[in-house]
Amino acid sequence: MAAVLSTVLLRASRSPFARRAVTSIPVTRKVVDRFVAGEDMDAAISAVRALKAQGLYATLDHLGEDTTSAAQAAGIRDSYVALLARLKAEGLADAAEVSVKLSALGQALPGGGEQLALDNARAICVAADDAGTTVTLDMEDHTTIDSTLRVLKVLREDYPWVGAVLQSMLHRTEQDCRDLAYPGSRIRLVKGAYAEPASVAHQDKPEVDAAYERCLAILMAGGGYPMVASHDSRMIRAGRSAAQANGRTSGDHEFQMLYGIRQDEQLKAALAGERMRVYVPFGTDWYGYFMRRLAERPANVAFFLRALIGR
Repeated sequence: MAAVLSTVLLRASRSPFARRAVTSIPVTRKVVDRFVAGEDMDAAISAVRALKAQGLYATLDHLGEDTTSAAQAAGIRDSYVALLARLKAEGLADAAEVSVKLSALGQALPGGGEQLALDNARAICVAADDAGTTVTLDMEDHTTIDSTLRVLKVLREDYPWVGAVLQSMLHRTEQDCRDLAYPGSRIRLVKGAYAEPASVAHQDKPEVDAAYERCLAILMAGGGYPMVASHDSRMIRAGRSAAQANGRTSGDHEFQMLYGIRQDEQLKAALAGERMRVYVPFGTDWYGYFMRRLAERPANVAFFLRALIGR
C-alpha cells in the first residue's frame, strides 16, 4: 500500500492539475513550513544561523525545477550568487554550501540547455569559491544523469570540490560510485525520490536498501568524501559501520538529513562529534519538493492529512 501511495504522489509531483489542487488549499502552507525554511533569502540565512548555533551544517537549495526560459534560469543563477555573497558577508560560509538542480539552470531547454546550465553553474561555482564554500549538483530523474555527470566533469576541471548526488535505486549507480570514488570527489548518496521505470531502477524497498549499502561500501572504501544522506536508521548504522571498517574519521565523511525531519537525530549526531549537514530548501516554487517528501515517508502523509482534518 505504501509503495502504491508513493507512486501516486511522485506522479502528482509532475502534474499541473495536482499542483493547482494542492497549492490552492490554505492549510498546505502550514505543512510546507515543516519542510521548507521559507520563501526568501532572509529565511534561508536565518535557518543557517540557527543550525550553526547547534553545531550543524547546511546545504541550501533555492527551489525551482520548472525553468522554461533562459531569463528564468539566469534569475535562479543570480539568486544563488547573491546568497553566496550573503553567506560570506555574514560569516556563515564555513557552515553552509549550496545545492543546485541543473534543471533550474536551464538544462532541459531546447537548443543548448546543457551548455546554458553549465555556464550558469560555473557562475555559481565562482561565487562559492570566493565565499570559501562549495556547491553540490543535485541529481534528478534518470534521463538527466548523463548530462549532469558531463557538467560535473567540466566543472571539476576548475573546481574539484564540486559535489554530486547518486541514487541507489538506479541500476547504474554502483558503477557510478566506482567511477566517482576518487580522491577529492564529494558524493552524496541518497535512495532516490523520483518515479522511475523498472528498466532502470529497483522497485522494492529491500532492493533499494541493499543497493544503498553496496554503494556505501564502495564510497567508503574509495578515496572520495562520502555524504550519507538518509533518515533510515539502518542506513545510518551501515554508513557508520562502513566508515569504521575503512578507518575513516569525522572529517572525511558526513551524514545528511532534510530540514524538518528527525531533528532530534540531527542534534544527537552533532553532539556525538559527527558532521551532520541539513538540506535546507527555500523559495516559492515548493510544490515538487513537497510532494516528493510526502512520497518518501507515510508519516509525512499522515501529518498532512491531520492538518487538513484539523483546519
